Amino acid sequence: MEPLTDSWGREIRSLRVSVTDKCNFRCKYCMPAEGLEWLPRDEILSFEEIQRLVAVLASMGVDEVRLTGGEPLVRRELPVLVELLATTDGVRDLSLTTNGVMLDRFAAPLVDAGLTRLNVSLDSLSHVRFAEITRRDALDRVLAGLAEAER
Repeated sequence: MEPLTDSWGREIRSLRVSVTDKCNFRCKYCMPAEGLEWLPRDEILSFEEIQRLVAVLASMGVDEVRLTGGEPLVRRELPVLVELLATTDGVRDLSLTTNGVMLDRFAAPLVDAGLTRLNVSLDSLSHVRFAEITRRDALDRVLAGLAEAER
Protein backbone atom coordinates (compact mmCIF):
# COMPACT_ATOMS: atom_id res chain seq x y z
CA MET A 1 0.00 0.00 0.00
CA GLU A 2 1.20 3.52 -0.79
CA PRO A 3 2.46 5.66 2.11
CA LEU A 4 -0.01 8.23 3.38
CA THR A 5 1.14 11.76 2.49
CA ASP A 6 -0.16 15.29 2.95
CA SER A 7 -0.58 17.89 0.21
CA TRP A 8 3.13 18.85 0.57
CA GLY A 9 4.28 15.27 -0.04
CA ARG A 10 5.29 14.66 3.59
CA GLU A 11 4.65 11.20 4.99
CA ILE A 12 1.97 11.08 7.66
CA ARG A 13 3.24 8.92 10.50
CA SER A 14 1.03 9.95 13.43
CA LEU A 15 -2.66 9.68 14.20
CA ARG A 16 -4.84 11.10 16.95
CA VAL A 17 -7.96 9.11 17.75
CA SER A 18 -10.70 10.60 19.91
CA VAL A 19 -12.23 7.68 21.79
CA THR A 20 -15.04 9.72 23.39
CA ASP A 21 -16.55 13.18 23.40
CA LYS A 22 -17.24 12.99 27.14
CA CYS A 23 -15.15 14.72 29.79
CA ASN A 24 -15.23 14.85 33.58
CA PHE A 25 -13.88 18.44 33.71
CA ARG A 26 -15.62 21.60 32.56
CA CYS A 27 -12.57 23.65 31.63
CA LYS A 28 -13.39 27.28 30.89
CA TYR A 29 -11.53 27.22 27.57
CA CYS A 30 -13.18 24.00 26.41
CA MET A 31 -16.70 23.48 27.69
CA PRO A 32 -19.61 25.42 29.19
CA ALA A 33 -20.14 24.91 32.94
CA GLU A 34 -23.41 23.05 32.31
CA GLY A 35 -21.70 20.65 29.91
CA LEU A 36 -22.71 19.63 26.41
CA GLU A 37 -25.06 17.14 24.84
CA TRP A 38 -23.05 13.97 24.31
CA LEU A 39 -23.11 11.96 21.11
CA PRO A 40 -25.34 8.87 21.07
CA ARG A 41 -23.37 5.67 21.74
CA ASP A 42 -23.98 4.36 18.21
CA GLU A 43 -22.19 7.40 16.76
CA ILE A 44 -18.98 6.63 18.67
CA LEU A 45 -16.57 4.21 17.02
CA SER A 46 -16.42 0.77 18.61
CA PHE A 47 -13.06 -0.63 19.69
CA GLU A 48 -13.12 -2.97 16.70
CA GLU A 49 -13.77 -0.04 14.31
CA ILE A 50 -10.93 1.96 15.85
CA GLN A 51 -8.58 -1.02 15.61
CA ARG A 52 -9.51 -1.59 11.95
CA LEU A 53 -8.93 2.09 11.11
CA VAL A 54 -5.56 2.05 12.89
CA ALA A 55 -4.56 -1.18 11.11
CA VAL A 56 -5.37 0.30 7.70
CA LEU A 57 -3.46 3.49 8.46
CA ALA A 58 -0.55 1.52 9.94
CA SER A 59 -0.29 -0.40 6.67
CA MET A 60 0.16 3.02 5.03
CA GLY A 61 3.02 4.05 7.33
CA VAL A 62 1.29 5.51 10.38
CA ASP A 63 3.23 4.17 13.37
CA GLU A 64 2.36 6.62 16.16
CA VAL A 65 -1.13 6.59 17.66
CA ARG A 66 -2.33 8.98 20.36
CA LEU A 67 -5.64 8.34 22.13
CA THR A 68 -7.55 11.46 23.09
CA GLY A 69 -11.07 12.57 23.92
CA GLY A 70 -12.89 14.38 25.57
CA GLU A 71 -11.26 12.54 28.41
CA PRO A 72 -10.26 9.09 27.16
CA LEU A 73 -10.20 7.52 30.63
CA VAL A 74 -13.98 7.88 30.90
CA ARG A 75 -14.37 5.40 28.01
CA ARG A 76 -15.31 2.04 29.50
CA GLU A 77 -12.77 -0.76 29.20
CA LEU A 78 -10.10 1.52 27.69
CA PRO A 79 -7.27 -0.94 28.51
CA VAL A 80 -8.97 -3.42 26.16
CA LEU A 81 -8.64 -0.90 23.30
CA VAL A 82 -5.04 -0.17 24.25
CA GLU A 83 -4.20 -3.86 24.04
CA LEU A 84 -5.91 -4.16 20.63
CA LEU A 85 -3.91 -1.22 19.28
CA ALA A 86 -0.63 -2.18 20.95
CA THR A 87 -0.74 -5.53 19.18
CA THR A 88 -1.62 -4.02 15.79
CA ASP A 89 1.12 -4.58 13.19
CA GLY A 90 3.03 -1.38 12.48
CA VAL A 91 2.08 0.53 15.64
CA ARG A 92 5.34 1.26 17.47
CA ASP A 93 4.27 4.17 19.69
CA LEU A 94 0.93 4.22 21.51
CA SER A 95 0.21 7.19 23.74
CA LEU A 96 -2.65 8.79 25.62
CA THR A 97 -3.54 12.38 26.46
CA THR A 98 -5.51 12.73 29.68
CA ASN A 99 -6.48 15.26 32.33
CA GLY A 100 -5.11 12.72 34.82
CA VAL A 101 -7.98 12.73 37.31
CA MET A 102 -8.60 8.98 36.89
CA LEU A 103 -4.99 8.04 36.21
CA ASP A 104 -4.37 6.62 39.67
CA ARG A 105 -6.77 3.76 38.79
CA PHE A 106 -5.76 3.29 35.17
CA ALA A 107 -1.98 3.85 34.92
CA ALA A 108 -0.97 0.25 35.68
CA PRO A 109 -3.68 -1.44 33.56
CA LEU A 110 -2.85 0.83 30.61
CA VAL A 111 0.88 0.13 30.81
CA ASP A 112 0.17 -3.59 31.19
CA ALA A 113 -2.01 -3.38 28.07
CA GLY A 114 0.82 -1.83 26.03
CA LEU A 115 0.62 1.96 26.41
CA THR A 116 4.09 3.40 25.74
CA ARG A 117 3.68 7.11 26.52
CA LEU A 118 1.44 9.43 28.48
CA ASN A 119 0.67 13.13 28.22
CA VAL A 120 -1.15 14.79 31.11
CA SER A 121 -2.76 18.17 30.49
CA LEU A 122 -2.25 20.11 33.70
CA ASP A 123 -3.36 23.75 33.71
CA SER A 124 -1.93 24.81 37.08
CA LEU A 125 -0.23 23.54 40.22
CA SER A 126 -2.17 26.08 42.27
CA HIS A 127 -5.27 24.49 43.81
CA VAL A 128 -7.24 27.73 43.45
CA ARG A 129 -6.23 28.37 39.85
CA PHE A 130 -6.72 24.71 38.88
CA ALA A 131 -10.28 24.79 40.26
CA GLU A 132 -11.00 28.10 38.50
CA ILE A 133 -9.90 26.72 35.14
CA THR A 134 -11.34 23.19 35.34
CA ARG A 135 -14.36 23.94 37.53
CA ARG A 136 -13.30 20.92 39.58
CA ASP A 137 -11.40 20.60 42.87
CA ALA A 138 -9.30 17.71 41.61
CA LEU A 139 -5.66 18.76 41.60
CA ASP A 140 -4.74 16.29 44.37
CA ARG A 141 -6.29 13.43 42.35
CA VAL A 142 -4.33 14.47 39.25
CA LEU A 143 -1.09 14.60 41.25
CA ALA A 144 -1.87 11.15 42.71
CA GLY A 145 -2.41 9.91 39.15
CA LEU A 146 0.95 11.30 38.06
CA ALA A 147 2.63 9.57 41.00
CA GLU A 148 0.98 6.28 40.08
CA ALA A 149 1.98 6.68 36.43
CA GLU A 150 5.59 7.23 37.50
CA ARG A 151 5.51 3.99 39.52
